[in-house]
Amino acid sequence: MAVSTMDSESARTPQPQATLTKGHPSLLPAGALSARLGHHGKHYVCGSIAAFTNIVVTFPIQKVLFRQQLHGVLATEAVRQLQRDGLRNLYRGLLPPLLQKTTTVAIMFGLYEDFSRVLLDRAGGSGVPELVTRSFAAALAGTTEAILTPFERVQTLLQDHRHHGRFNNTAHTFRTLLTEYGVRECYRGLVPILLRNGPSNVLFFGLRGPIKEQLPEATSRAGHMVNDFVCGGLLGAALGIMFYPLNVVKSRAQSQVGGAFQPCRKVLLTVWRERGGSLPMLFRGAHLNYHRSLLSWGIINATYELLLKLM
Repeated sequence: MAVSTMDSESARTPQPQATLTKGHPSLLPAGALSARLGHHGKHYVCGSIAAFTNIVVTFPIQKVLFRQQLHGVLATEAVRQLQRDGLRNLYRGLLPPLLQKTTTVAIMFGLYEDFSRVLLDRAGGSGVPELVTRSFAAALAGTTEAILTPFERVQTLLQDHRHHGRFNNTAHTFRTLLTEYGVRECYRGLVPILLRNGPSNVLFFGLRGPIKEQLPEATSRAGHMVNDFVCGGLLGAALGIMFYPLNVVKSRAQSQVGGAFQPCRKVLLTVWRERGGSLPMLFRGAHLNYHRSLLSWGIINATYELLLKLM
């Protein structure tokens, strides 16, 4: 990830998009909140709040997208399915992504900062390019996020209408999986998540700074928020399209309860055959995913950067 000129202190403690906050002092008393959270702890808090805001706003869109990924139907048919399920089921399955996303985004931003700081300290003077060090830190943070795969697993089951009669809520779903199938069942779909998280983190943190540098220079707080929204949104949308087949594989794998664990390649081939060997059918829902990711990562990035300034 590109970082602008730093003084000796910030070189030891990497700040994401340092140039984006430079010259914009905290709105709170100097060091008040940062002192309570710790210099690096604030990245976890900002990431968590940003993810919470995003999930509450975009959850209905995510449910439409999930139906398209799982069944290969048009957006209009997915919306009709949700209408048939009723308003009381619209936010069914909200708790797992709320818990999972607030935690994973906190880990994503927080661990990226922590890993970058540690690796840069250890690599000092070794001649390893900073880009390589930060890319490795981003991959490590993304891999660590996969620990929370059970939340994506439960979210998938609660969103799938075929399981509405079997699983009542988040706690009941977890309890059923653990008692009837064991911990391993909670990690069904782990491989596509690992293949998605590491590379997408590397690209997100590596391109976030350079993309914002190409946008018109902001002269106000609102201008910075718009630029952060555009930067995060464009990156999120592009990465969402790039890794969309992995999300299709994940959704299909995690919709199964019990039975053998199928390799990613076999699941992908099954979906490919079911959809007539058509690439557009495999990417059905990708256009909605693009717009959802544009909105989601725009909200996350803009909220995260705003909170960093406030703190």
